[in-house]
Amino acid sequence: MAATPATATPHQAPSPGPAPAALAAAAADSVVGSAGKAGLLRRAAGDDLKRTGVVQGTRGLQYVTYARTFKGLAVVGGDVVVTTDAAGTVKDTAVAETAAISVGTTPKITAARAAAIARARLAKVDSAGAPTLKVLAGETPKLAYEAVVEGRTAQNKPSNLHIFVDAATGAILDEVDYVREGTGNGYYYGNVTITTSGSGSSYSMTDTTRPGLRCGGQNGTAYTGTDDAWGTGSGTNLETACVDALWGAQREVDMLSSWFNRNGINGNGNNPPIRVGLADVNAYWNGSYVNFGHNQANNRQATPIDVVGHEMGHAIFQNTPGGAGSGNENGGLNEATGDIFGALTEAYANSPLDPPDYQVGEEVDLVGQGPIRYMYNPSIAGDPNCYSSSIPSTEVHAAAGPLNHWFYLTAEGSSPTNGQPASPTCNSTTVTGLGIRKAGEIYYNAMQSKTSTWRHANVRTATLAAAKNLYAPSCAEFNVVKAAWAAVSVPAQTGEATCTGTPANDFSVSASPTSGSVAAGSSATTTVATATTAGSAQTVALTASGLPSGATASFSPASVTSGSSSTLTIATTAATPSGSYPVTITGTGSATHTATYTLTVTGGPGGSCAGTNGTDVAIPDLTTVTSTITISGCARNASATSTVAVNILHTFRGDLVIDLVAPDGTAYRLKNSSATDSADNVVATYTTNLSSEAANGAWKLQVRDAVRNDIGTINTWTLTL
Repeated sequence: MAATPATATPHQAPSPGPAPAALAAAAADSVVGSAGKAGLLRRAAGDDLKRTGVVQGTRGLQYVTYARTFKGLAVVGGDVVVTTDAAGTVKDTAVAETAAISVGTTPKITAARAAAIARARLAKVDSAGAPTLKVLAGETPKLAYEAVVEGRTAQNKPSNLHIFVDAATGAILDEVDYVREGTGNGYYYGNVTITTSGSGSSYSMTDTTRPGLRCGGQNGTAYTGTDDAWGTGSGTNLETACVDALWGAQREVDMLSSWFNRNGINGNGNNPPIRVGLADVNAYWNGSYVNFGHNQANNRQATPIDVVGHEMGHAIFQNTPGGAGSGNENGGLNEATGDIFGALTEAYANSPLDPPDYQVGEEVDLVGQGPIRYMYNPSIAGDPNCYSSSIPSTEVHAAAGPLNHWFYLTAEGSSPTNGQPASPTCNSTTVTGLGIRKAGEIYYNAMQSKTSTWRHANVRTATLAAAKNLYAPSCAEFNVVKAAWAAVSVPAQTGEATCTGTPANDFSVSASPTSGSVAAGSSATTTVATATTAGSAQTVALTASGLPSGATASFSPASVTSGSSSTLTIATTAATPSGSYPVTITGTGSATHTATYTLTVTGGPGGSCAGTNGTDVAIPDLTTVTSTITISGCARNASATSTVAVNILHTFRGDLVIDLVAPDGTAYRLKNSSATDSADNVVATYTTNLSSEAANGAWKLQVRDAVRNDIGTINTWTLTL
């Protein structure tokens, strides 16, 4: 008999601990099930809270959501959100309900009567669902029918209206409209790469890598083609509108994933489809898809990235805890949320043809009066900068003013130094911004504890809690959020978070002067100042980058204690090329901060790195043409103040869209078409920042006749890099 070999008992690997979502759910269930928390949760006999999900935020935060029923009926406005950290420690609890429920559950009017009352709210009804009996929470909870009707308003606007009818009297208790207005060759962004699907001779404007995302006409079907080249670049071409809309939506999906750990617009991996060609001066989200019309001049579609981001922002608002909510003040918060996500998406995309800003709809010029809202100063468009008791009765787009203003102050501050505009405060204080990504992270995490009854007071408490939970033990972010709310007149709330931890050490860096000119072979100096902005002073090491060839940088001293200064000396040689160079000064300590010093060198080799093309190029109607200048032998990058001088003969210059296309394919918009610009020839010099581009290569002037039936000629153009 063969001997059985001995075997060693393998060591068992330790079992993995529970996932953060499981820990969060267990901790939150314990809170919700605790008899001692009944008062906090506004629980009454007959109440039941059912967990509906666990949403993952950033930095380990978890948000556990609950829906409420009362004696088997769904409670609208009864939702609860419990916030925990990754270890399952409860950080905060948000409760929508303000009073315990004590109502009967037998209606006095029929569902058919409620349906008729609801249908009368629209001028034209396309469809209506059967009313559902529910409890509408609030200061005085009531039994109500929720009826949903779709159609058109008396103003002929699309509507998806949710109406709450008192089940005892037939009175309208509340209503909320889920319609929220608001390689391809695109109109706004030129030649861009978009994700589509297909092969061979069959392609579709359907993005299979971002489920649900597609773009087409009013029937909801994606546009198709025999090749994977889309759009003409014309402002009236709907396939072109889909290029811009799809590109913008794809950037928003990527931004949500990269910055906020969110899986798609809807948060579950899915994304709303896009429709273009709406025959209206409008764009809207209807609860299931986004729809884009055109501007009042009807020469461009309403699909620039901030408008696309805005409409998708309504979908994010609806698909976070608390849903679309109800009430006029909540509607204003919804509109501002759209603006916030539009600004975040524009910042993430960072297109040179539409640099990040806090204006809403400036590219589309919807009604011929420029931007429709200004987040840094809402009063420019006639909207309120500050919160007041009139906000709950203010039209929802105007009511977006205070939250938009708060977000700008949190992101950029009241006196930005990065080129963004100054922002007035309602209490005459100064606010120092955190940057748009950090402001967005705070607001996005606050939205994860949103309830259906959100008002400005609730947003204040939610953002303060988010700032504290995200950045502990630092109080720097918390204090900026708090200062920004005070600056838009939203007062402190009972029970809101406080922050007394030790602030994290931080500092700032600046240069004075911020620019200088020097002959090749000579030196330039600037004073680099540092300051302690939070916590204690610290050692800051200084370095410089972005120098032209033949130049060196030295600091005296090379490191300082924050609050002290150093002298930066940039020495050039006779071989340093002429040009303008943005030099980045970097300070490294507990964090990294930068300042920019612009060095201009004269008298060096490389000449002006310029070229001229004087060959006539005809511009047929509704056609895109190019003229090329090839730069070679330039010993540096293009500059931040590069110029393009053009002489174009045309009978109606407002038709023309002009781009400069760099050797690497990046397009820089020099001029948009304009129906109000009725003059003829274009004789102009455009200045643009090309400092990220290598100078050498083939540069193309791309001109498109976008609208009218006439022709022109590129006579001559000069590029100076």
